[in-house]
Amino acid sequence: MAKSPSRKLVMIVDDEADIRSTLKTICEKQGYKTVICSNGNDSLEKLKTHTPDLILMDIMMPGTPVKEVVKKIKHAKIAYISVVRMSDAEREELLQNKNVVGFIQKPFDVTELIKTLKKLVS
Repeated sequence: MAKSPSRKLVMIVDDEADIRSTLKTICEKQGYKTVICSNGNDSLEKLKTHTPDLILMDIMMPGTPVKEVVKKIKHAKIAYISVVRMSDAEREELLQNKNVVGFIQKPFDVTELIKTLKKLVS
């Protein structure tokens, strides 16, 4: 039996408080539970006690490089959030990690974000 959206958990990892807040509001209005992290190391710590159905992770954050954090995440789907436009080659490199399932461009269109969330969380 599939989980209802209200039981699905989305982990939001971004160093910008306004982005975390916006994503949290959008996700919760769609019926998802959320857990908020301010950086990659915070997400690794919270993954010890949470099992998200999807991680929305900013691709550029201070501290431990996101590529290094992602290598340590084994059992969760990850969608990168990026304000920087990437070349196809850069996307291909990032998609080599089998956990990475997509990209969300900042600033995001709310309708597109919701559509992407529903697709990736299912």
